Amino acid sequence: MSCPEALRSLPLEQLPAAAAEIRDFLVEHVCRTGGHLGPNLGAVELTLALHRVFTSPRDALVFDIGHQGYVHKLLTGRGEGFARLRQAGGLSGYLSRTESDHDLVENSHASTALSYADGLAKARQLSGQSENRAVVAVIGDGALTGGLAWEALNNLGAARRRPVIVVVNDNGRSYAPTTGALAAHLDVLKQDGGAHACQNLFTELGFTYFGPVDGHSIGDLEEVLRRARSMQRPVVVHVATVKGKGYRPAETDAADCLHAVGTLDHATGAPAATPGPAAATGASAPSWTSVFGQALADLAGERADLVAVTASMLRPTGLHTMAGRFPDRVFDVGIAEQHAVTSAAGLAMDGFHPVVAIYATFLNRAFDQVLMDVALHKLPVTFVLDRAGVTGPDGPSHHGMWDLSVLSAVPGLRIAAPRDAARLPELLRDAAESAGGPTVLRIPKGPAAADVEAVARMDGLDILHRSPGHRLDVLLVPVGPLAAPALQAARALERQDVGTTVMDPRWVLPVEEALPALAARHRLAVTVEDGLRTGGVGAALAQACREAAVATPVLPLGLPHAFLPHGSREALLAEAGLDPHGILHAIRRALAQQPGTSPALPVPVTTANARRMR
Repeated sequence: MSCPEALRSLPLEQLPAAAAEIRDFLVEHVCRTGGHLGPNLGAVELTLALHRVFTSPRDALVFDIGHQGYVHKLLTGRGEGFARLRQAGGLSGYLSRTESDHDLVENSHASTALSYADGLAKARQLSGQSENRAVVAVIGDGALTGGLAWEALNNLGAARRRPVIVVVNDNGRSYAPTTGALAAHLDVLKQDGGAHACQNLFTELGFTYFGPVDGHSIGDLEEVLRRARSMQRPVVVHVATVKGKGYRPAETDAADCLHAVGTLDHATGAPAATPGPAAATGASAPSWTSVFGQALADLAGERADLVAVTASMLRPTGLHTMAGRFPDRVFDVGIAEQHAVTSAAGLAMDGFHPVVAIYATFLNRAFDQVLMDVALHKLPVTFVLDRAGVTGPDGPSHHGMWDLSVLSAVPGLRIAAPRDAARLPELLRDAAESAGGPTVLRIPKGPAAADVEAVARMDGLDILHRSPGHRLDVLLVPVGPLAAPALQAARALERQDVGTTVMDPRWVLPVEEALPALAARHRLAVTVEDGLRTGGVGAALAQACREAAVATPVLPLGLPHAFLPHGSREALLAEAGLDPHGILHAIRRALAQQPGTSPALPVPVTTANARRMR
């Protein structure tokens, strides 16, 4: 099925076979490449019905998040691209405006679809096209817990003559089961078969309500969607679906119905064996997330005042470990990052120390709450930012590359970045003991880095490497797990007679007072961070050096001021010059540009260096 026109020409009785064929395709391809499996399997019939009733892209189909967008991609001619799903240069794991005119929204942050739909409907009304160009927003019951969705519902329901069709794809969960009063209300509507259709939450807000509709009956879906279109007013179509439908390993997966998967054996749904030494021995490094989860649970066992908050990401952020031991001290507030942060502020006001575990890219949504509700009040809230830096195959909306630049503007907030698994519990404990204001712990996606022991600690800074018998030429300041490539570059420089010091600040922002003084003893200071080059640790160190009248130039190595595509973390870091080769090349180029440097010599013999050599 490669185009909507062909789909619309199929007789209704042939559609179940088409749905089964699509499910087989998804299981085979997503198990091979990894991606979002469960949500898409549950949305097959719904997407078929949407494309038969509405004519995309003339009619706007706005999918919230894009977790359920794979069927839409198939129906709009992108089947061949699934062979390279989420790989560099291949098909995006979310919707993508550069891939197709059928994709309107690609930001992949939840609860946004209804606001987009509100704006699209206003535009079409102003241009006189609202009657023949429909606007449809598809949103899950999990995403409907977000505050932005309710702001949009408030506006959509009040505009009685502005037609927008809100399709609530209700499978009872996002990653985990949907929580809160809304979930309970939707369950009531499903259980009584629509007996409350005349009066419910949506009708009170001004919508016409249709439902609940069997989300796996294409005939029923088409009938209701056509009625909704004919209303020419705000309508909610409540669709009940099964996450992971048609693939037993997904339907029976208690954790998240195989929501997001790596490579799997498609026959069993079990993780596929990976090549390499780890697979051969059966051993693998624990993930950063699991190391954090265990460390937090252990710390909670020592401290009764420690509580945790998640925005519908209990298992993806590692909080399920603490929840298993202390269920009354872990709070899932739904997909509501703003509420999560200010709720944590309330907990802190009354004597608790909240740990808010959240993906780095999603904390952007609650910046005002971090700034005004937590930092202004100097409250001891710890934010643990999972997936910080380059995340890899999820692409531009999920790279956690903004946190260092954004949060550096918050007065009184301190940011730590563990370089390895051993440092994570240590820094988490430090953060939990901080009582004077908010703290942040940032960890990347993937296996935790191997331990890197310090050769010395000075003023709270860990010295990881010093070149014995060499001049103090280059001070390398890596952020978190970028310590490993920085050390490789330092050793290569040392072999070229360039003396290096590698310093892990541990607490990277604000800049520790001892760091500018250490930079003053070197010819060049270089920061290495998987955040933006602008506004991050490098920029902060450069300003600190200026304020301390330190003349040593600071070279910030980091990510470009751009939206990065999807690809492997390793490849994207290398492309940004954050692998050992890129770090080495940047340092040699910077040294060669310093006054008095001979092209043949990596280090100039200046008066200052002569003094250091004595």
